[in-house]
Amino acid sequence: MGLLENKVAVITGASSGIGRAAAMLFSAEGARVVLNGRNSAALDDVVDSIRAHGGQAVAVAGDVGLAETHARLVAQALHHFGALDIAFNNAASVGPLKPLADVELAEWQATIATTFTSAFLASRYQIPAMVQRGAGTIIFTSSFVGTSVGLPGMAVYAAAKAGLMGLVKGITADYASRGIRANALLPGGVDTPMAGDDSQKAWAAGLHAVKRIAQPEEIANAALFLASSMSSFVRGSALFADGGNSAVK
Repeated sequence: MGLLENKVAVITGASSGIGRAAAMLFSAEGARVVLNGRNSAALDDVVDSIRAHGGQAVAVAGDVGLAETHARLVAQALHHFGALDIAFNNAASVGPLKPLADVELAEWQATIATTFTSAFLASRYQIPAMVQRGAGTIIFTSSFVGTSVGLPGMAVYAAAKAGLMGLVKGITADYASRGIRANALLPGGVDTPMAGDDSQKAWAAGLHAVKRIAQPEEIANAALFLASSMSSFVRGSALFADGGNSAVK
């Protein structure tokens, strides 16, 4: 049996990168998955791949900045699989890459909506379903940016990612006694489209003690730990999966 046998998981940002890797891994470990992304075609490709390997998956395309997307994700989990046990709230936007005083209000609002407000909306719909189930685990993808360091031109992203840490602690205070585990996963640089071109990836690699960036599957493995019973007493925490980035500044 896999680590997530008979569990039902929602994963956002699942059409590529960390989310896609987590979708494939969670399914391989026995979970039935409900996947979200904005790119319908890419999301369907992930679902098709999971089904080709004998897994069960459902796609729910939509913008995580909208409440209706999260309502549909939970509704589809309950409709197709009868429960919700795990939520990996992974979707995010880097936002504008420029000094804070040059950021337009609309740019701030769009980044906060996708990266931070989406986490509130997700939790608002996921928690009641998990409380009804009697237990559940929620994982948020935060970052070393905003929690251990600031990087030039990334103040908006940093603010959104740092905010997730407060959300994790608040959920823990409110719901840990009711069986809900909330934790944050903090990757370093990861080899995804969000990481930029080869020169940007090489620059990012230099920030890490291991002098490379991660593959998405390495971060998915850390998410699996937080999603599984192996982390049963881990609550309200920040798990750095950053190749030593936060340790060497």
